[in-house]
Order: sequence, then C-alpha cells, then structure tokens
Amino acid sequence: MKIYTSTKKIPGLENKGLTERLSLLEEASKKLSVPQKTILNVLKLLVLIPTFALILKTSENFISLAWAMLILLLYPLFVKPIQYSLSVRYLDEIIKQNSQSTED
Repeated sequence: MKIYTSTKKIPGLENKGLTERLSLLEEASKKLSVPQKTILNVLKLLVLIPTFALILKTSENFISLAWAMLILLLYPLFVKPIQYSLSVRYLDEIIKQNSQSTED
C-alpha cells in the first residue's frame, strides 16, 4: 500500500481542483470495507486517547497541555494519508460514476 501525503499525488486526481478531489475522496472513503474502517478508527483512537490523557494531567503539569496540542496538530498528518491510501482503490469507480452522471 502506497501512502499518499497529498491529494495532488493520487493518480487520477492530479488535474482536478481541491474541492473536487476532496469530494471524490470522501465518496471513496464511504465505500471502505468494515475492516478498513475499523483499522482507520483504531488509528484515530491511538492518536486521540493520549491527547485526552494529557489534558487530564494539566492539573499537575501545564506542559502536558502543550504536548496534547502538539498531538492534535499532528493528527491530520498521521490519519489523513492513511485514509487517502485506503480510499485510492475505490477512486476509479467513483470517477467513472461521476463522469457517467455528468454525461446524462
């Protein structure tokens, strides 16, 4: 599985605008299988649980709040590329459906 860090690097989406790329990826992510969605949700939890644990520790140490903010800033850099990579296999189908609907 190739990891795509940018939507511009995904084959088939290079020529499209940002909003169109994001809407196509959103439609493709809706077609993910249950195991793929589970993996993606577990990865999201692996990022969010430490964040909330660090927020709870702010009463003891205010530096933990800074760490929590850093983790939240890194969240899209960690989760989105994996989501894009899992959704790529459904993009061809979505692009064909959209091109057929625009022709009708």
